[in-house]
Amino acid sequence: MTAREAGLVACRRCARVWPMGQDRCGRCGSHLVSRDPTSLQRVWAWWIAGVIAYIPANIYPMLSTRTIVSSSENTIVGGAVEIASHGSYGVAAIILIASVLIPVGKFLAIAFLAISARRGSTVPARKRTHLYEVVEFIGRWSMIDVFVVAILSSLVQLSVVASIRPGPAAFTFALSVIFTMLSAQAFDPRLIWDARSREAKRTD
Repeated sequence: MTAREAGLVACRRCARVWPMGQDRCGRCGSHLVSRDPTSLQRVWAWWIAGVIAYIPANIYPMLSTRTIVSSSENTIVGGAVEIASHGSYGVAAIILIASVLIPVGKFLAIAFLAISARRGSTVPARKRTHLYEVVEFIGRWSMIDVFVVAILSSLVQLSVVASIRPGPAAFTFALSVIFTMLSAQAFDPRLIWDARSREAKRTD
């Protein structure tokens, strides 16, 4: 039995359960809805915006380094390769995982959840719910590359001797992370169980 079948509705902000028909959560004041009918539309809108922002984030330089004798600009992958060439393989791996593997994995996971909520899936609903929770949890760690750039920019400012400045990719990468976080937050995980109920009815 689902909460909806039991005449209950849960607040998406604080998770408190209330009787169906109550307009607002008595704990946090959020508007209560049994299902969000525009959830998937907002998921895809933010998802597409995130993908669009992620493309220039990997094409344009993330970091611009200037010294008296030279200057260089590195993309996310290029910066990780350069760091690895200096022997810092652990740092390079962290940057690649946080800036490439996690964002791409989030795009694929959110798209899979949205499609499965609409069309159903052979993957059990419980596992899809766990996947959604993982996407929600790791989303904030995708910003690690932006944090590294911000820290380096603030520490290495030696006037004409050396300077490190964020490249244009830092802004678009931050936008991509924000958009994908909004996409994940817009997804209503209760739709996973609705799809499961529809599949069970078709099977019967």
